[in-house]
Amino acid sequence: MSARSIAPLPWHRITSNFPPGSLRRASARRLLAGLLALLGIILLIRGELDTGHDRLIVAAADLAPGRILTADDVTVREFASGTRPDGALQEPADALGRTLVGATRRGEPITDVRVISPRAATAAAGTADARIVPVQLANAGVVDLLRDGDRVDVVRASSDPRSPTPAVLATDAAVVQVGEATGRSDERVVLLALGAEQATAIAAVSLTDAITVLLR
Repeated sequence: MSARSIAPLPWHRITSNFPPGSLRRASARRLLAGLLALLGIILLIRGELDTGHDRLIVAAADLAPGRILTADDVTVREFASGTRPDGALQEPADALGRTLVGATRRGEPITDVRVISPRAATAAAGTADARIVPVQLANAGVVDLLRDGDRVDVVRASSDPRSPTPAVLATDAAVVQVGEATGRSDERVVLLALGAEQATAIAAVSLTDAITVLLR
């Protein structure tokens, strides 16, 4: 047999045996199959890397500082893994009964630095019935002087012009936390720890009269 008889057929003679466009369609199908296989591999890898969601405790409504959290104040919400803030609480029991130290928006995660344990009030005030009460001071400049752990006397400015003498509402109250500035310094809140009776009196008076503190 001569070398000429076993020479490969020209490409145009091979392709002429297939219907027009069939090779292009076959190539397109192979390319599509390859892309689908690659997509499947990517989804599989992402599924293996995805650890799911984190359950976090968030505020169920806008909450004011000084509020003692109850079951109605918080709810559980799922967040994508990797988005949980540092110190975010994950169980309702970690939040209930604790005092909120700063204003919190609805849906905002509750972190460990935003709440104070009831034991903190007892430790700060030194009495078993200690409570934490939020106050807005009449003189915003005084707030700038306060630091956590300071001891102060709480004074009410009399609203009666016939009796201008200020009244001392509490002595030796402990400053638990000084609220952060919100752009309006007169809205900064100071959290004070003191006995239950004095705390109740201060909370009531602060609704109508100006309050300030004297540093000890």
